[in-house]
Amino acid sequence: MAICIETQPKPRAKLGGTRAALFVYSMASLENMAFISNAVSLFTYFHGYMNFSLTKSATTLTNLMGTAFLLSLFGGFISDTYLSRFKTSILFGCIEAVGLAVLTVQAHFPQLRPILCKDAATLKSTQCETITRSPEALLFAGLYLFAFGNSGVKAALPSLGADQFDERSPLEAPKLASFFNWLLFSITIGAMLGVTFLVWISANQGWDWSFGVCTIAVTMGLLFLSMGRSIYRNNVPKGSPFVRIAQVFVAAIRNRNLPIPEMADDLHQIRDKEARKGNEIEILDRTDQFKILDRAAIVRSTEDSTTVIVPGPWRLCTVTQVEETKILIRMLPVILSTVFMNTCLAQLQTFSIQQGTTMDRSIRGFQVPAASIPFIPLFFMFVLIPVYEHVFVPIARKFTGIPTGIRQLQRVGVGLVLSAISMAVAGVIETRRKSVAVEHNMVDSLEPLPISVFWLGIQYAIFGMADMFTLVGLLDFFYAESSSGMKSLSTAISWCSLAFGYYTSTVVVNVVNKVSGGWLASNNLNRDNLNYFYWLLAGLSVANFGVYLMCSSWYKYKKIDMKQVDADSKVDPEEKV
Repeated sequence: MAICIETQPKPRAKLGGTRAALFVYSMASLENMAFISNAVSLFTYFHGYMNFSLTKSATTLTNLMGTAFLLSLFGGFISDTYLSRFKTSILFGCIEAVGLAVLTVQAHFPQLRPILCKDAATLKSTQCETITRSPEALLFAGLYLFAFGNSGVKAALPSLGADQFDERSPLEAPKLASFFNWLLFSITIGAMLGVTFLVWISANQGWDWSFGVCTIAVTMGLLFLSMGRSIYRNNVPKGSPFVRIAQVFVAAIRNRNLPIPEMADDLHQIRDKEARKGNEIEILDRTDQFKILDRAAIVRSTEDSTTVIVPGPWRLCTVTQVEETKILIRMLPVILSTVFMNTCLAQLQTFSIQQGTTMDRSIRGFQVPAASIPFIPLFFMFVLIPVYEHVFVPIARKFTGIPTGIRQLQRVGVGLVLSAISMAVAGVIETRRKSVAVEHNMVDSLEPLPISVFWLGIQYAIFGMADMFTLVGLLDFFYAESSSGMKSLSTAISWCSLAFGYYTSTVVVNVVNKVSGGWLASNNLNRDNLNYFYWLLAGLSVANFGVYLMCSSWYKYKKIDMKQVDADSKVDPEEKV
């Protein structure tokens, strides 16, 4: 006798939650361990193993980092338009693993790296020019597969984790606010392992081992992420957000001669009947900013009142669609005003490591690798994130009634202030380091100065707190404020601040060198004026904070009509089991 068992989809109440987010935390930690370890040590690989010049090594690394963050826009577009966030994370994670595997193979086989030739006159090792193209082609193929895969994971994974908590539920809203804190905590754990364990492997066991461990780490992260597939709440792609935005501008231009109605009810909007069909999961109320775009939602009157003519989407948009476009426009000044902080971060990462190489790095006979110096701010973040989550947020929540304790833009502002303080402190510490070099007549010496590298921990600790406030604030802000159809794309925009920070860091150094007459022109930090440079960055950070205050005070938070939300539209039927 055959027995038929009908499998019912799991109800929404059993999907998502902290249990599902744990798999996201695992993937974030393992994937970031691979990313950060390469971010801090690839310079050595380029220069020592691929025979790149110092300039080319630095440029290659900064371009790689900037590209990885900038390409997250493409990953967010794919996630919102064609694939669910889970599928996007898996697809791009596989691409990242393939890129790391290519780097592993090249690092293992000497014949896949440039061959050293001996110059007969100088007896120095030089790179054979006739065979450089194939190794470089393989190198850049692996690097940019790695960067491309990482970009998609960065765009989709935070949104996938945030989707596991219903922002409309009074019970789950505080958990959603905590998610981004614990996501950063997971990323920090992975980064700490990357700058210690993996940096040690690359220095002592070989680059093939280091790249190999990175490949295994990303693969394990993908396996952990796949294990939670049956309990994820996942998004249903709603089409290209770029097309919806373009439709608003085109429709507004076509209706430019029509008067804008005074009443919002006279504009085209999603009605209760349409909302119950699950066509949209939220209804955005009309706002007063950018009223010119409201023309896209003007319904043209017809002489025949018995005939209802519904124009196409390029002639008539809903108020929700118009507001979705307004939200994105309002976000742009906010993200642009945070770029300079990440420019400071790029400078701190490069120059502080150079400072560390001139200082005493010994701890009871053990020499701390220069590439492991970023462990200092990561450790402070590791300690401070739980304190912020369990102490500050509950206390602030009692006074403000906000699930996050303080608003996201307020949190970003605190981070910008701490960034300026960090730059000022860095200038003071660099002044102290140079004075030690002068006092001991070691200005031109290659020996470590008699000053501990842990003095750098002060500026790093402050900047670690700044990063904790700003990065989490931006991720939370862009996820919460974006419409349901562009959560991943908006999350990717927050990463673009890092991308532009990396890209502009070199420009800032070159401009400062030219204007100042060479503050950073020497290859000797003891003769350079890095302290002046840090103080200049501190002053510019203060000015940037003033710009941010204007942008954030001008921003208007979105308003949602919660009565017209279809509770089941957020679950992808393909993701149910």
